Amino acid sequence: MDAVMDLRRHWNSIYTSRAPDGVSWYRPHLDRSLELIDTTHLPHDAAILDVGCGASTLAGDLLERGYTDVTVLDVSEEALRVARARLGTRAEYVRWIRADVTDAELPPRSVRLWHDRAVFHFLLDADTRTRYVAAVKKSVAPGGCVLIATFGPNGPETCSGLPVRRYDADALTAELGTDFVRIADSTEMHTTPTGSPQEFVYGLFRRT
Repeated sequence: MDAVMDLRRHWNSIYTSRAPDGVSWYRPHLDRSLELIDTTHLPHDAAILDVGCGASTLAGDLLERGYTDVTVLDVSEEALRVARARLGTRAEYVRWIRADVTDAELPPRSVRLWHDRAVFHFLLDADTRTRYVAAVKKSVAPGGCVLIATFGPNGPETCSGLPVRRYDADALTAELGTDFVRIADSTEMHTTPTGSPQEFVYGLFRRT
């Protein structure tokens, strides 16, 4: 619990001290995530969970695409406040959860698409990654999809003052295990607001 509180304080501080477009991972729209989500051909009533949503625009873009069952989860209430404020009156169409994903209470087999851009690479120890994967296995329905993006092998070794683990697509596949089949992967050279390049690797998986 102390670790969760430390994380909450850290990310609350980040989102309090920086504008939404001032964090290194900011993009006006998560274009690569949206492209990969489009390939899944999910029905518009499919349950989508955005893990570690931060202050991103993904929830709003999913609503624009006609998705009606969007949930966002973040450990930071400040990040959620910023995201809600951006959506304005549309925020009522999104379900908001403040929690650490590794111990969140998620309904079993309820999620059709699990999205995570830049959370998994912060999980340094094997036990925490095991709990993350257990949460995925519990909540993603058979046939559902998991989309995870992390820093790639040539990406930064730290982010927002925290160390990260870097992955290629094969390493992400190994972490999820045999319950998931990789159906697509992609590499993106993201440019930060200060102009620095960051390599991201995306893996899209389907639960067998």
